[in-house]
Amino acid sequence: MSTAEELIETLKQVIDPELMVNIVDLGLIYSVNEEDRKVAVEMTLTSPACPAGPQIVQQAKMALERLDDVDEAIITITLSPPWTPDRMTDDAKDMLGIF
Repeated sequence: MSTAEELIETLKQVIDPELMVNIVDLGLIYSVNEEDRKVAVEMTLTSPACPAGPQIVQQAKMALERLDDVDEAIITITLSPPWTPDRMTDDAKDMLGIF
């Protein structure tokens, strides 16, 4: 079974195509839980009308399901609490020039 850290590292492979920063450093991931070879991810988007939302969700699902011990990844989008730039890591802020 993958650890929570391994699942998060896997999600770092998913890049927001508009901002070119991974979804973990952007602060889009709210929770990751694994049980019985299924991973449930609760995440948000930078805006409710994010045009890259479906692509990001699909890429997150595919990345997790490539892991040997994951049979299914279920990605749930929530808009509560809403995303703000405060959720980003310092690395992401540096990449985007936010100080």
